Amino acid sequence: MGELKTEKHVEYILSVEKRKDDFVSVVMEHLRLNGAYWGLTTLDILGKLEAVDQDEVVSWVMQCQHKSGGFGGNIGHDPHLLYTLSAIQVLALFDKIEVLDIEKVSNYIAGLQNEDGSFSGDMWGEVDTRFSYIAICSLALLHQLDKINVEKAVKYILSCQNLDGGFGCTPGAESHAGQIFCCVGALAITGSLHHVDEDLLGWWLCERQVKSGGLNGRPEKLPDVCYSWWVLSSLIMIDRVHWIDKEKLVKFILDCQVTSRIDLLLVLV
Repeated sequence: MGELKTEKHVEYILSVEKRKDDFVSVVMEHLRLNGAYWGLTTLDILGKLEAVDQDEVVSWVMQCQHKSGGFGGNIGHDPHLLYTLSAIQVLALFDKIEVLDIEKVSNYIAGLQNEDGSFSGDMWGEVDTRFSYIAICSLALLHQLDKINVEKAVKYILSCQNLDGGFGCTPGAESHAGQIFCCVGALAITGSLHHVDEDLLGWWLCERQVKSGGLNGRPEKLPDVCYSWWVLSSLIMIDRVHWIDKEKLVKFILDCQVTSRIDLLLVLV
């Protein structure tokens, strides 16, 4: 079995920040705050968070805030729940939550809850269980869950549960591993996991492991390392992680490593 190339991963993450004028960076600039969260979290897990300038990052994050209280994915972009959570998470990572006007941010989030308990992602009204998780997680980090109707939020999430035990983005939508993480995570935060049939959901999740050891997001789809996170996290929350083959999954993840710029170019092509 291979090994995790820690230094290579750190080198890659830090190099991405320096390539702001690359075509890929430009077309993805509206997602930069999300990318910053994932990159910084990775550095923290690898024990390398000191490699970045904390003050510079915090200053940039705060420049992404809109007058509404929400955050955009980059400076000058419209606010959305997706980027608001990433901003809160980055600040929490650096223990800098106090730089926020918590009342203003929490009011922005709470203002996106709909009458049925669901959440819109922004002022344009798209509804998705991802946004339910994001709102609940954000407010929990800010200790402001009482700003929303938690009972209605939970009821809406449960209405998105399917007969196979999984959850979709809206009522009646197909079960998907990413949505399951969001729904189970929101239920866990609100102390509502007792509503979940853990064996039925655990069965659906463990069935996501394919012959290569990797996990997919839905039946008949190819495995992807991102689902190692979404599926594993969900299984851990419902105490069913022992239902998958750990060694095969570890091997799959390590086999997916890109350890050189030449390999990276081949993957992009």
